[in-house]
Amino acid sequence: MKRCINMDDLKRQIKELIISALELEDITPGDIIDSDPIFGGGLGLDSIDALELGVALKKRFGVKFSSDSEDTKRHFASVDALAAYIAQAHPA
Repeated sequence: MKRCINMDDLKRQIKELIISALELEDITPGDIIDSDPIFGGGLGLDSIDALELGVALKKRFGVKFSSDSEDTKRHFASVDALAAYIAQAHPA
C-alpha cells in the first residue's frame, strides 16, 4: 500500500534544510515563501550556496542534481519546485 507524501511537511523539511545547511541566521521556515525564487531575488543565494544545498538535499532525500542541467535550474527555482522534484523522484 502506498502512502501519500505530505507536501506541506516536505516543504517544511526543505525550508529547515535550507536554513541549517546554509547557516542562514535570522530566518525561519515561515519566512520562506514556497513559490519565491530560492536564488537571485528570493533568498539571494549564490552558486556556492547551490552546491552546498545540493549536497544537503542528496544526503537528506537521496536526490541527485547535475550541475550543468537546465532541469536542475528548474528544480532549484523554488521550494515548490524542489518539493515536486523530490516527491516525483521518491514516490511514497
